[in-house]
Amino acid sequence: MLFETFKLRDVDLSNRTVMAPLTRSRATENNTANSLMAEYYAQRATAGLIITEGTSPSPNGLGYARIPALFEEDHVKGWKLVTDAVHAKGGKIVVQLMHTGRVSHQENLPEGAEVLSSYAEVCPGEIWTDSMGNLPYTLPRAMNTADIDAAVAEYAAAAVLAMKAGFDGVELHAANGYLIEQFLNANVNRRDDAYGGSAERRNRFLLEVTRATIKEIGANRVGVRLSPYGVVNSTGIYDGIDDQYIPLVKELSGLGLMYIHVLDHAAMGAPAVPSELKTALRAAFNGPFILAGGFDKMSAEQALTSGQADLIAMGRPFLANPDLVARLQQDQELNKPDPSTFYTPGPRGYTDYPLKG
Repeated sequence: MLFETFKLRDVDLSNRTVMAPLTRSRATENNTANSLMAEYYAQRATAGLIITEGTSPSPNGLGYARIPALFEEDHVKGWKLVTDAVHAKGGKIVVQLMHTGRVSHQENLPEGAEVLSSYAEVCPGEIWTDSMGNLPYTLPRAMNTADIDAAVAEYAAAAVLAMKAGFDGVELHAANGYLIEQFLNANVNRRDDAYGGSAERRNRFLLEVTRATIKEIGANRVGVRLSPYGVVNSTGIYDGIDDQYIPLVKELSGLGLMYIHVLDHAAMGAPAVPSELKTALRAAFNGPFILAGGFDKMSAEQALTSGQADLIAMGRPFLANPDLVARLQQDQELNKPDPSTFYTPGPRGYTDYPLKG
């Protein structure tokens, strides 16, 4: 089934493989996509669907060095290079909208921007800055209602720009400890207002962002990525996760989304998302369902044939193998990724992985 065509709402995919979003830090000028990035994504256009690296809808969301953005006309022009290149190869591509929230340092933000989150607590650990090396994360300011309304509007505006840039849709990144999950996760969100204190209130920000984005570009162009049980960026397990996420996905299902994308970090050493929860989330969502997390050809095929998912996302295999789909079809050996080049500027470890002869 992995190599069968699939209709993702009204987007026709050539196969059921998805290139998972992968931060690569190559947007070197004004956080703008460029010709090198266009080459990288076009090389991988045989994926059924490409989900781009996390792209900030706001100056406040540019927490990492050299990540791309989508809130200015120059950003649209840069991303248009990418979408045109992918479409010319017959591929499909959606942009992942990722606001880093507290996973940030002020040194990485443009002038006038600030580090914001659901709650005023610093993210443990350090973050890379090009100007000063590794630094502790910046203490965020807790968002007030006006900040929340502004952020919701930024996501919606970025979705409009995504359509202008030629994307086939957008994915709202509600996983991996970034801003939306900073509201979802009870270990991070310790508010006691309308956006915290209960599962329903913690879900509110994501639902508001989703509805605002749908209003602008239509539900069939909006997907959501979730990572319950994830530990990235100091999120972690808490009581009531299942009872929070199942109703959340049911509510998202009622909106008619393009897809739900569930990430299991177990392959990276985090606690596994229980199979019972994956089954319940799959049942709760009446629409296309993507699973990600350590899949190879055999496990991907098993997940598809057993009905656990409609599409399977792979990250590092696509990073190191531009021709991954062909290699999987022909059971060929895969290139191994070079972690030392994951986030470095330039083509090395980015566009120079060899194709199979």
